[in-house]
Amino acid sequence: QVQLQESGPGLVKPSQTLTLTCTVSGGSIVTAYYYWSWIRQPPGKELEWMGAISYGGTTVYNPSLKSRTSISRDTSKNQFTLKLTSVTPEDTAVYTCARWLPEDVTTAQETGVMSPSAYYGQGTQVTVSS
Repeated sequence: QVQLQESGPGLVKPSQTLTLTCTVSGGSIVTAYYYWSWIRQPPGKELEWMGAISYGGTTVYNPSLKSRTSISRDTSKNQFTLKLTSVTPEDTAVYTCARWLPEDVTTAQETGVMSPSAYYGQGTQVTVSS
């Protein structure tokens, strides 16, 4: 069974870059046709899809975050990484990584709805504060 585990700092200062890594076990991030996604949920707000990297290394981003977001991967470590630049307190959220199918990405892009049947990590709290 696939397991995902997020890691990274719990506190980031404003204007800095947030970097989170998702380590995957029980499955390979290069296995077709999965997409490896990042989702976040700010306090009191809905889930927000941030972006994804495909099994082949193609990336796709939420247009609202695209200018500040990049997702990369290290296939030798079976990890993928989120970088969010120029963070502000509004980026405070629980950040979660997930394994999705291509249609899950399409649904999130078009409707903002997250797949209920995908594999998700437990999530990690990130606070942006000086």
